[in-house]
Amino acid sequence: MNTATQAAPTGEVRTSIYRVIIQASIETVWSELVRTDRPSPFFFGGQYDTPGLESGAPFAMRSPDGKYTMAIGEVLEFSPPHRYAHTFRFTTSDDPASVVRYELEEVEGGTQFTLINEHAASDPVTNSEKQMAQGAKFICENLKAVVETGKATFGGRMMLFMFSLMAPMTPKAAKSENWPLDRIKGQ
Repeated sequence: MNTATQAAPTGEVRTSIYRVIIQASIETVWSELVRTDRPSPFFFGGQYDTPGLESGAPFAMRSPDGKYTMAIGEVLEFSPPHRYAHTFRFTTSDDPASVVRYELEEVEGGTQFTLINEHAASDPVTNSEKQMAQGAKFICENLKAVVETGKATFGGRMMLFMFSLMAPMTPKAAKSENWPLDRIKGQ
């Protein structure tokens, strides 16, 4: 079951937390979460492009054909199989970068997967933050489905199909030629 909580702005960070229990080993969930060899249905069909998932490395989430880059970031922490954190920014927005954290914990019946979105409390709530809140639920539900059944949820598959139909309308700002990995570091 997914849960979401929104913490009130306190201190420096506004945080949203999403959790789901996945009926699989922590190694299986971790392996699926960080795979770079094919698109990930739970990441909206995006595929990691990175020189390596390690602290300090840049990454881009590209369309399956590589033509478009939906999001960019830099790895902040990579501690297999328990924690992975990175900055995150949509390429079609000038909104400030946020931090996304993934935490995995072995629990009775499988692995607890926690997705945490962090935004600077001093920043106004942006469209990117709202999209990330909606996307976090999609990520949790579809990562669970992919690990447990080998395919995304029906709703997830329908959304991915719609994305493929809408690909020709992707803004020019998202073209991958605008987002080479050496430009991403530090953004």
